[in-house]
Amino acid sequence: MNFNIITLFPDMFSAISGEGVIARAMKKSIVSIKTWQLREFSNNQYKNIDDKPYGGGAGMVMQVKPIRDCLSAIKKDSPETTVVYLSPQGKKLDQALVEELSSLSSITFLCGRYEGVDERVIESDVDMEISIGDYVISGGELAAMVVIDAIGRRLPGVLGNESSLQDSFSNTLLDHPHYTRPEVVDGQSVPEVLLSGHQAKIDAWRAQKSIEKTKLKRPDLLDN
Repeated sequence: MNFNIITLFPDMFSAISGEGVIARAMKKSIVSIKTWQLREFSNNQYKNIDDKPYGGGAGMVMQVKPIRDCLSAIKKDSPETTVVYLSPQGKKLDQALVEELSSLSSITFLCGRYEGVDERVIESDVDMEISIGDYVISGGELAAMVVIDAIGRRLPGVLGNESSLQDSFSNTLLDHPHYTRPEVVDGQSVPEVLLSGHQAKIDAWRAQKSIEKTKLKRPDLLDN
C-alpha cells in the first residue's frame, strides 16, 4: 500500500513512520509513506498556499493551484491513486470503510488546515471525503494517521498474529474481555471458563460477553 500525504507539517508523520505497527510494515515494504510539503508548490516568494475567503469571514482558505500542482506531481508516479480529503463533512470512518480502503493500492491524503480547502478542489480533484468523528481538530494530519493505522493493520503480513485482527468491530460488535497472568489480582479471579481448556465453551463465552458489552456500551451497533 502506497500512501502519499499532502501536508504543511510533514514532520508530524514521524510519529507513525518511526514507531509501531506502521513502522514495522514500512520495514517489510508492505507500506510506503511519502509526504509532500504543499508550500513547495506555491507560486509566490513567500510560499503562501492560502488566501482570504470570498464573502468575508474569519480564517484563510487553501488555494486550488498549489494543491492541483502537487496532485499532478503525485500522479506522475501513482496515476491510479485515490485522493482522500480528511473533513468533518466526509463519510464517517468505520470498519467497513477501512476494509474498502485496504483493497486499494495507493491513497493520497489531502490534509486541510485553517478553514479548509477551496471547494473547487473537493468538487474536481477529490475522490472521497472521510471524517474520523463528529468533532473538530486543528488539521487533517492526525486524522490521516488514524486512517493509515487502521488500514495498515489490515494488510497481510503487517501483524505478527493474524488472529489479532479479531478486535472490536471486526464483526460489528465490541470485543470480549481479555485476561492474562496472574490468575488472581486483588481478589479478582480470571473467569473459570477461560482456564478450562474447553475451546468451544471459551468461544461461546467470548461471543456472549461480546454481545453483552455491546448492549451495555454501544447498543446502536446491535440496531445496525
